[in-house]
Amino acid sequence: MAMKYKGLTLDEFQEDAINAIEENKSVVVSAPTGSGKTLIADYIINKNKSTTKRIIYTAPIKALSNQKYKDFSKEYGGANVGLMTGDTVINPGARFLIMTTEIYRNMVLTGDDSVKDVAYVVFDEVHYINDPERGSVWEESVIYSPENVRFLCLSATIPNAEEFAAWIAAIKGHKVITVHSGERVVPLKHMFYDFELGITDLKSLNKHLEEVKDMPGYDSFFQGRAGRHQKGGRGGKGGRNGRNGKNGKGKRNKLPDPDHVALIKDLGPDRVPCLFFTFSRRDTQNKAKDLSRANVYKPDPKLVTFCREQMATWPKEILKLPTTQLLREALGRGIGFHHAGLLPALKEIVETMFSNGWIKVLYTTETFAVGINMPAKTVCFNDLRKYDGRSFRALNTKEYFQIAGRAGRRGIDPEGLVVSLIYRRHFNYKEVKKLTYKDVLPIQSQFKLSVNTTINIIDQHTPEEIEFILRQSFYSYQKFGDKWNDVPTERVLFRYNRIVKKLKKCGFLTEDNKLTDKGIFATKIFVNEIIISEIFATDLYLKMSDYQILLTLGSLCYEAKEKTTFKRRFMNKEYNALKAILAEDPLTKKEKLFESMHDVTALVHPMYNGKTFFDLLENTNLQEGDLIRFFGQVLDRVNQIRKAGGDHVLQEKMHFVNGLIRHALEGIYLV
Repeated sequence: MAMKYKGLTLDEFQEDAINAIEENKSVVVSAPTGSGKTLIADYIINKNKSTTKRIIYTAPIKALSNQKYKDFSKEYGGANVGLMTGDTVINPGARFLIMTTEIYRNMVLTGDDSVKDVAYVVFDEVHYINDPERGSVWEESVIYSPENVRFLCLSATIPNAEEFAAWIAAIKGHKVITVHSGERVVPLKHMFYDFELGITDLKSLNKHLEEVKDMPGYDSFFQGRAGRHQKGGRGGKGGRNGRNGKNGKGKRNKLPDPDHVALIKDLGPDRVPCLFFTFSRRDTQNKAKDLSRANVYKPDPKLVTFCREQMATWPKEILKLPTTQLLREALGRGIGFHHAGLLPALKEIVETMFSNGWIKVLYTTETFAVGINMPAKTVCFNDLRKYDGRSFRALNTKEYFQIAGRAGRRGIDPEGLVVSLIYRRHFNYKEVKKLTYKDVLPIQSQFKLSVNTTINIIDQHTPEEIEFILRQSFYSYQKFGDKWNDVPTERVLFRYNRIVKKLKKCGFLTEDNKLTDKGIFATKIFVNEIIISEIFATDLYLKMSDYQILLTLGSLCYEAKEKTTFKRRFMNKEYNALKAILAEDPLTKKEKLFESMHDVTALVHPMYNGKTFFDLLENTNLQEGDLIRFFGQVLDRVNQIRKAGGDHVLQEKMHFVNGLIRHALEGIYLV
């Protein structure tokens, strides 16, 4: 007889996982997106709600941490649930703690007492171990966890789940069960959208393209037929993406792009709600505006009234923002957009309306596909390629199925429809077929020893223990399998020795590997360790005013981008004096992040002089959410410095900077 939990009949993989948890084993769950993996984590919390044991739930992104905090607080009471992210700490003494994976890694690395009574740690979206920049965090979190801790690792389908589980078992010395669910409860149907054919299957698309690719004048013929869809849109005027178009505008010899408005029309009323994923924040807004003004959906008085009532108590400054005005216009028609650059209040109203079934089409970025339980009937891809910060590349299978998996609502839809826009100039039949057939991407170690990790293991372990710890990486296990403990010493310690050499040169370690005062300070600094400790663990910061300290920290957090503009910068006497101070120190004078300090003045100077968050927005084209993220990262650095120690002068300065930022963000909450 099938097991039931909270009135739900469990799937076999959920039962298997729960049975393993009852036997105090760790569990690696590999199951398709939307299959109900979070229920297993809820079982662990519910099982321990009457015990003294702590449960920690980690998530790869702050947005998911915030959502889980709200969900579990509603279920188990706010007094029993805590939240810890870089800039937000709520009820840290709670027995059920939600946090970003980085926070947990920092806790176990530094030997924080709060992890001693932990029964289980849930690693949500553990396939993030594949992330080249952050993947090492998951490995270190497992390696440094106390022996008593058990793990629940939740992942989208991974082919090598057994290997990952075997690694945990090998280094932690307890049983680890692998649980698979290969079949989706709601199957997916993969379709494609071509500017000429409309919605079609892959075979039909490929057959047609093979037939027409050698036609004389093929490119110019279709360009002339396609024309432009509407102002701000792409494709043809009238009909499906221009098959009846007359304008024929645009460059010759270039195939037209598929048009999202025409696709939405083709979907019709029976295949919404639709999540339309695009890999650009501004594109989500532009597309929502296109669809709203194409008059595909009429204004709905109920939705217009709901938005007006929800926004009635918002500050007038928020109501005046272009994003707010555009969103209100779109939401009244059942159209929305959602991305990390929005204010929390805007994201919340979108999520509420989508959960209520009031949004027909939601344009969003891929972060909406990470853990947030808001499926739709249809998922659309604006492209099967993305810009990864360096170049455009094809999606991998894990990225595709993470997003595609949001299609199909359990108990509502017989199947989930996935439609990908096809750009003929990039189309490769074999690549698309492989991408959409099955998630075949295994997880691979991205282990990379950091400065902070090196300092902490030197502080807490003997040389023999350090070598043993560094042998425990998933990289070693993947490379050498059962003989992971036989990795040559020089290979194990290669990067470690290079970092140690640098730490000695910079004055963080003595010649006999003892931590100096700077080194001890740096054990609690997890980013920009060398520079932050060089400034705040020495007398260097005493040469700086409060404004200069804020400008320094802002420069370490600012991410320079070509398209970011500022109306005014403030290179005054204090700016010039700070540049001179930093140029005198042998470490800070080489820091490349300080090269963008002139841009950072545009954000820090007005705020320091009493300007509001909205005043700052008027001085830049940065989006609201980006500005919040910037100041959130500064607060994170401030909190790390406060915890790292220092005299009362440093503590007072950090307290002042913290209060200054929070005052500027008053009403623009960080959670």
